[in-house]
Amino acid sequence: MPLQDLPPDARPREKLLARGPGALSDVELLALLLRTGIKGKGVLQMAHELLQIKSTDNPNGFDGFAGLLHASANDLKSVKGLGPAKRAELVGVLELARRAMGQQLRERTVFATPEAVKEYLQLHLAAKAHEVFAVLFLDVQNRLLAMEELFRGTLTQTSVYPREVVLRALHHQASAVVLAHNHPSGTVQPSRADEHLTQTLKSTLALIDVRVLDHVIVAPGQALSMAERGLL
Repeated sequence: MPLQDLPPDARPREKLLARGPGALSDVELLALLLRTGIKGKGVLQMAHELLQIKSTDNPNGFDGFAGLLHASANDLKSVKGLGPAKRAELVGVLELARRAMGQQLRERTVFATPEAVKEYLQLHLAAKAHEVFAVLFLDVQNRLLAMEELFRGTLTQTSVYPREVVLRALHHQASAVVLAHNHPSGTVQPSRADEHLTQTLKSTLALIDVRVLDHVIVAPGQALSMAERGLL
């Protein structure tokens, strides 16, 4: 049904202004961003299809907001009705989310909300097609000083040089770090190589009095904390 045919209090924009964003469903929030549909398909139907699981019956699906927010502008090109302006807006939402979470991490103690760290790392790393090793550099109060992607690899491995991690920790005058990398394969189960690397970096950084608080492995829709698993 076209938005103009809905009762005024059922239209996403009017509903949000009257009752707040929490009153809107995921489909309605996305429809608010898209604004218009295409010929033969209203904006609500279009939003619904984008949030469904991708299949042969629904090639436009992105498996919910998490999948959609991990999509790049390139990924969105194949969706009929998403022109450059709409693609830019959707990708812009992802960047706003990243920056907002980064600001929150800089303003508070990181491990007061460990789930926020996982979500932050998922936004940055989970959708990458290649393996990336990143480090969150933290101050004495465990607030974020900087995040750097230090090494990139293939789909299955990456080369990490402890000396470079040490140099960057000294550069930021970090008191602690959170290590992170993604698994493009989709699993977050740490390998023996992951465990060995964690222990190597922990020992190396200890020489300059920098603590390794965690090593987080991320994949689309999930994240694993090695500290929570007792592997640190």
